[in-house]
Amino acid sequence: MNVYQDPYMNFADMGPEEMGFLQQATRELSDEQKNYFYRVYSSKRKNTNEILIFTLLGFVGFAGIQRFFLGQIGMGVLYFFTGGLCLVGTIVDLVKNKSLTLEYNKNMAYESHRMAAMSQPNS
Repeated sequence: MNVYQDPYMNFADMGPEEMGFLQQATRELSDEQKNYFYRVYSSKRKNTNEILIFTLLGFVGFAGIQRFFLGQIGMGVLYFFTGGLCLVGTIVDLVKNKSLTLEYNKNMAYESHRMAAMSQPNS
């Protein structure tokens, strides 16, 4: 079985919303562009469990590491110097870890799609 015929099997924690978003994003790409898209996207995609673990680290000393990991440097610095906004922000991130990850992954899908759409198929 070709990995790129069913690329969603490579992402263990992918939810139906992300899967539908990716299917819609890759609908008009050629097979070679889809392969390129999934290679780029899989290298940029974050796992929800990693974000959860990094958020939990905020309770033991390094508040905001999840924001740094998601590329939100300004929020990471704010969380770091305010103790996770007095732990309230860290608790909110703990509850919203899946939506934070989904938002990040959608942004990476947009970026990967732009890169794949600009790539020329080798025909």
